[in-house]
Amino acid sequence: MRKILSVLVIALVLFSCGSQKKSKQKSTKTVTRVETKPKLETKEPEVKPVEKPKVTYANATEAYIANFSAIAMKEMKSYKIPASITLAQGILESGSGKGRLAVEANNHFGIKCHGWTGGKIYHDDDALQECFRKYKHVESSFEDHSAFLTSRGRYSKLFTLKQDDYKGWARGLRAAGYATDKKYPEKLISLIERYNLDRFDKQVLGKKYKSTSKPKVVDTKVNSQTHKVVKGDTMYSLAKRYGTTVDQIKKLNKMKSNNLQIGQVLIIKTK
Repeated sequence: MRKILSVLVIALVLFSCGSQKKSKQKSTKTVTRVETKPKLETKEPEVKPVEKPKVTYANATEAYIANFSAIAMKEMKSYKIPASITLAQGILESGSGKGRLAVEANNHFGIKCHGWTGGKIYHDDDALQECFRKYKHVESSFEDHSAFLTSRGRYSKLFTLKQDDYKGWARGLRAAGYATDKKYPEKLISLIERYNLDRFDKQVLGKKYKSTSKPKVVDTKVNSQTHKVVKGDTMYSLAKRYGTTVDQIKKLNKMKSNNLQIGQVLIIKTK
């Protein structure tokens, strides 16, 4: 009997151990670890703007022509005024954009108030402290110049001339009273021929043009000493002041005569 009990006890012990092992095996879960690598941030390559090479000009007049020739041609298409005349007047009246009226009032053509209701500036001209028109933008000065010529009957004869007859226009402007300077036509014609301004007339009219001079635009900076002409200056006095000669000044500025205009910028010496 004791043997039977011993066998039963042993059997129960073995059975309970087996069931515990199975329950442990069932409760154990397999965990799979997945390693993820951090994403690498890719930076887009920086695109640096390409700097355009700076173009410098031999003198202030060349720079003026480069800056305003397109506007002059636009006005020619709209109002039939030769671009060469517009540019020559702008150069002469504004001192190549360096004169006081041009700098402070954007007035490139010396147009006086004459009932003007816009901005005004006072400047010594034929008389002391005369009233001149003031513009917010340079383009407005060019547009007003065209409107000024087309809206006044005294200039009507000019519009019967051919659009590329810059000599006729230069003389006609003086005859109609645009300027009091007797040499005004010759000064305009001289500027047009010195800088080949009539090429812009040909371009608007679709005519072929053969340049008679080499382009004066250079890629490297021109180091030069300049002088802005004021009242009382003469070629001789400037040559004496700067220790040079009249012929040298004329050569540097491609001048044929000794005539100077107030506000004109002259190259005196090259360094």
